[in-house]
Amino acid sequence: MAKFACLPSAFVFMLVMAFAIQLSYAGREGSLRPEECPKACDYRCSKTQHKNPCLEYCNQCCAKCLCVPSGTYGHKEECPCYNNWKTKEGGPKCP
Repeated sequence: MAKFACLPSAFVFMLVMAFAIQLSYAGREGSLRPEECPKACDYRCSKTQHKNPCLEYCNQCCAKCLCVPSGTYGHKEECPCYNNWKTKEGGPKCP
């Protein structure tokens, strides 16, 4: 029985470390797989009144950068590719 006494604490430690590693990459460039882009963009565009254009551009940006900034607005510094992609007119391409 003594062999298994440290098992619960080791399991909890592994869960905490896995969660910390996942958080450390959240929102960073290249942190998403292409199939994760629609869900990330759904959240990113959830509070805008211009949902269809937001989703279209967000998904384009995510496909290129494999990153969507956290939250529904701002935080673009988390994804330099997403932040620096500009329109022909020089405005931000990504929402």
